Amino acid sequence: MAFRSLRSQLLFWLLVPLALVAVLDALVTYRSARETATIVQERMLLGAARVIGEQVHLEEGVVQVVIPPAALELFASPSRDRVFYRVSSSQGRLLSGYYDLAMPPRPLLAEETTFFDSVLRERAIHVVGFAQPLLAAPERGPILIQVAQTLEGRDELAREIWGTAVQRHLALLMLVGLLLWFGMRRGLRPLLDLRDRMLGRSPGSLTRLDTRAVPTELGPLVLALNDYVERLDRHMSAHSRFIADASHQLRTPLTLLNTQVVFALRQGESAAREETLRAIQLSVQHSVRLVRQLLTFTMAEAGASRPPPRSRVDLAALTKRALESVAPLAQQRGIDLGFEDAGGEMVVHGSQDLLFELVANLVDNALRYTQSGGIVTARTRLKGEGVILQIEDNGPGIPQTEREKVFERFYRLHDGNSDGCGLGLPIVREIALSSRARVELGQATQGSGLLVTVTFPAVTAPR
Repeated sequence: MAFRSLRSQLLFWLLVPLALVAVLDALVTYRSARETATIVQERMLLGAARVIGEQVHLEEGVVQVVIPPAALELFASPSRDRVFYRVSSSQGRLLSGYYDLAMPPRPLLAEETTFFDSVLRERAIHVVGFAQPLLAAPERGPILIQVAQTLEGRDELAREIWGTAVQRHLALLMLVGLLLWFGMRRGLRPLLDLRDRMLGRSPGSLTRLDTRAVPTELGPLVLALNDYVERLDRHMSAHSRFIADASHQLRTPLTLLNTQVVFALRQGESAAREETLRAIQLSVQHSVRLVRQLLTFTMAEAGASRPPPRSRVDLAALTKRALESVAPLAQQRGIDLGFEDAGGEMVVHGSQDLLFELVANLVDNALRYTQSGGIVTARTRLKGEGVILQIEDNGPGIPQTEREKVFERFYRLHDGNSDGCGLGLPIVREIALSSRARVELGQATQGSGLLVTVTFPAVTAPR
C-alpha cells in the first residue's frame, strides 16, 4: 500500500501495530472471559451442591435427601440451560437424581470438591462433585453430591464479557488514532513551515535556509538543501561565465568576418578579392572550430556530471583514428606526427565519442602550439594496473606555474603564436573526469616541449 502523504504513512505505521496488539489482546481477553464465565458457573454449581448437602440427614438409619428449590433457583437465567443433579452413597448407590449422570473420575474424600466436563443426553455439561460428610454416621463415609449444568449460559456470559472488552478496546483504539492524528498534525507543522518558506522564495533565489529554527530531525535535510543551493549557485555562476566568455569569443571572429566581407565587396581587383576571400575562409574555419569546441565542452561537462553509457574501448585503435583525422593539419603545418604503440589491445571503459574527442583535442592542441618542422608523438602503453596515453611535442611547452591555469576555459598561454581558443585542455579534463582518468602535464623527454599523460584504469591485460 502506497501513501503519498507522510502523515498518512506515519499514522498507518503507528495504528497497524496498535491494531495487531488489539487483536492479540482480544484473543487473550476471550480466553480470560471463558475462564471467568467458568469460574462463575463452578461457584454456582458448588453453591447448589452445598445447599443440597445441608439438607441430607439420617432418619432411623436411613439417609434422607431433600432437594430444596433454592438449590435450583440459583441457575435461573434467560439462557436455555438445563440443570441435573445426583446424590449417591459412598458405595455409589443412587439416592436421588439422575441415574445417568456421570460419576467423578476418582473417589472423593470428605469435603473434597472436583469439577469435570461430561455429556448427558447428547448435551455437553459441566459437573461439580462434592463429598458431604454424614456427621451422624461418619462410619458410612461421605455422601457424593453432583450438580451439572449445560454450557449455553456459560458461553453466553463469556461472549458478553468478551464483547464488552472488545468494544472498549475499539473505542480506545479510535481515541488513540484521533490523538495521533492531532499530534502528528502538530508535530509536522515545522515541515509544513519549511515547505511554505521554500514556496515563498522568489524565483532564482539561491540564499541559504536559516537552520536555527529547524527541528533536529529536519537539520540534515536543510543542510543538504543548503549544500545543493551552494553547488547550484557555483554551477549557475560557471554557466553564466561560460556564456559570457563564449559570447566574447564568438563576437571577435564574427566582427572580423563582417569586416573582411565588407572589404571584399569594395575590392575591384580579382587578386585582392581572392586574398580577402581566403582570409574570410580562415575566419569561418576558426569560427566553426570554436563552435565545435564549445559544443564538445558542453557535452564533456555534462558527461562529467551525468556520465554517458560506458563501453569497452580499444584506446590504441581509437588513437590511430584520431591521428588520421588531424593528419591533414599536421601535413599543412609541416609537423612530423607519429604514433608509438606498445602492442596489444589497450581496453578502457568510457564513451567512445568522448574519448575520441579527448585524443583529438590533445593532438590538435599540440599541433597548433608546435612550430613548423616540429615533432608530435602519441603513445599508448600499459603501466601497472592502468592504461597510459601520452601526447608529446617539442613546442614551447608550458611553465610549471601555468600548468593549472591552462585547464581554465578560454585561457591561452601563447595568444600570438596560436589560433587556438583556449578550450582544448578544459575539454580533455572534463572527458577524463567522466572516464575516471587522470590528466598530468609534464616536461617533454627531449627537453623543450610538453608531455601530456592521461592514465586510465585498465580493464583487461594485453593480448
